[in-house]
Amino acid sequence: MLRSGRASLFARSALRSTTPRATSSIARFATQTSKPRIAQIEKFGRSKNLALTAYRPLSTSLQRCSATAPTHPSASDSKIDRKHEKAVARDELEQHPEDVSMESSVHQVFEEKGVPDTEPDVDMLAGVYSDIKTIKETFALNEVPREAFFVGLAGVIPYLATSASTVYLAWDINHAAMDGQGFLLSGESAELLLHILEPLQIGYGAVIISFLGAIHWGLEWAKYGGEHGYRRYAYGVVAPAVAWPTLLLPVEYALISQFTAFTFLYFADARACVRGWTPHWYMTYRFVLTFVVGASIVISLIGRGQIADKISRLPGPADRLKALRETQMEEIEKEERMRRARIVAADEAEEADDDDEEDDE
Repeated sequence: MLRSGRASLFARSALRSTTPRATSSIARFATQTSKPRIAQIEKFGRSKNLALTAYRPLSTSLQRCSATAPTHPSASDSKIDRKHEKAVARDELEQHPEDVSMESSVHQVFEEKGVPDTEPDVDMLAGVYSDIKTIKETFALNEVPREAFFVGLAGVIPYLATSASTVYLAWDINHAAMDGQGFLLSGESAELLLHILEPLQIGYGAVIISFLGAIHWGLEWAKYGGEHGYRRYAYGVVAPAVAWPTLLLPVEYALISQFTAFTFLYFADARACVRGWTPHWYMTYRFVLTFVVGASIVISLIGRGQIADKISRLPGPADRLKALRETQMEEIEKEERMRRARIVAADEAEEADDDDEEDDE
């Protein structure tokens, strides 16, 4: 196309319409053009100077094409190699039927065929997998000593057993209330076993809370993280002071109080771990054990909530203290009545003696 006269005119017009800051590729293209052709373009351009404005978009496209194109071939390079063309024409096409398939001639609509997809596939569940991996690493407790790991897991077994038993007995009591007979136990037997489990779970919780406070006494004696005195000893004093009064509360209030105590003790231990008062793995270790204990307490509360109106409440320690107080008051009143009766009887006897003496006189 560039060999025609009008196309050469447009090319020369593009070169003359550009500023001195024209690209190097356009200059290179101009120098490769033969002199007679340049003279022809200059002569034709002087006679029609106004024609440049009409073809300004074309000159712009020529500039863009020349800027992006590689070095232009010379006139000798543009000749057709007849011998090579004949050699190619004599070659026969090789058959490759194994490369032909139902999809080999399909045109890709949304992407080019044979071009690899540069945009990688995004896994939409990558965040979920990362969270699951974090949870697994947290509960693995690889840095915790094996002895402490197994003893700690054994320590939560009584909580799990009592919680599971509470849920089953509650279900059996409901089954007996609806059908007249429990699944394995009668309603009365299930209620009796439930009342036996109540003090066991609450008493064991008080023991564990006291033990968690005593750990800090051992760390202070071992001087782990330095000596901190009364601040560290306070952990061991506050824990049992909070735990043991829960034995005097009704079952539901006792379980809720112990759940709160376990939670606050975990936060206290976490702060102690940050301060360097405990080993670095102790905070994660306490989190796992506290999670299991807290879940067990919640399960027990849910099970008891299902049968709150179907069982009688056994007297607790507070009820027994109240009954003892009432009994003592009754005994005191009885003794007072007996004392007054003796006083009245003595007064009456004295009056009778006085009357007899008067009659004798």
